[in-house]
Amino acid sequence: MKYARLTAALMLAAAAIAQADEKVLNLYSARHYQTDEALYADFTKQTGIRINRIEGKEDELLERIRNEGANSPADVFLTVDAARLAKAHELGLFAPVSSKLLESRIPANLRTDDWFSFSTRARVIVYNKAAVKADEVRTYQDLANPRLKGKVCSRSGSHPYNLSLMASIIAHQGEPAAESWARGMVANFARAPKGGDTDQIKAVAAGECGVALSNTYYVARLMRSTKPEDLKVMDAVAVVWPDQATYGTHINVSGGGMLKTAPHKEAAVKFLEYLASDDAQRYFADGNNEWPAVAGIKVANPALEKLGPFKADNLPVGSLAMYQVKAQMIFDRAGFK
Repeated sequence: MKYARLTAALMLAAAAIAQADEKVLNLYSARHYQTDEALYADFTKQTGIRINRIEGKEDELLERIRNEGANSPADVFLTVDAARLAKAHELGLFAPVSSKLLESRIPANLRTDDWFSFSTRARVIVYNKAAVKADEVRTYQDLANPRLKGKVCSRSGSHPYNLSLMASIIAHQGEPAAESWARGMVANFARAPKGGDTDQIKAVAAGECGVALSNTYYVARLMRSTKPEDLKVMDAVAVVWPDQATYGTHINVSGGGMLKTAPHKEAAVKFLEYLASDDAQRYFADGNNEWPAVAGIKVANPALEKLGPFKADNLPVGSLAMYQVKAQMIFDRAGFK
């Protein structure tokens, strides 16, 4: 039995060494966008490194990596939302990456020591043009104004998109002001929170509510649709960039990092650096209606162009992670389910 265990251990070690020598990258991704296929194919074409991809929900992938432990084949973890990337960091799954290329291309507020943002999306206010005036919803704070009672729709307060927004409000205004905002939002709900961002936009268009929050790529997706029902939705609504007179519109990110147990560390760093390249940044923007994290990248996305320029909040992504727990506690106290 002792020899059998030793043989098995030697075989595992040999397999690990052989795997490390392969030109391969094992990617665990919680991004579920078909357009990313072109991104991965281009990386392989440029480097000769083949990508093995496992897709799943964020929590499932993180639990899988933890359970696999030191034997995990995963090299890179990709996901959306700063809160989810921060969770991977808190679990001790990421390894610090030293890369002059990444440091020079990814702005300091969009990276940490062990994970990087590669695209951004903004959280905007969508309103029904027949029921609400743009001047009534110039800030996130306006959504808590009693004049909007019975007019606000939202997805769950426990969803990372809303938690990250709340984290930014805590960072800028403090906990008391953040809780006051959450309570005002709840008092203005037209219905109990449910559905995703696209559901909120459609509810606003149908007149079920007057305003809602949405990430911009959901708006852009409807804008680029050729379906008559989607065009009808967009005819009924308009978009406001909140807080343009102060700290700017809240943005969230897609990003990733190299795992501590990565068997192909060199390939992992190459992949992360590739995601900051001009070509990859254009894939993010043109393929999934996100803005490049790298400054100065020219994109050809008619929906993003139509949405126009805006002032983005430059709060460091690390701050969004810092206040996640407090954000959930405040939403819970306010009854924002």
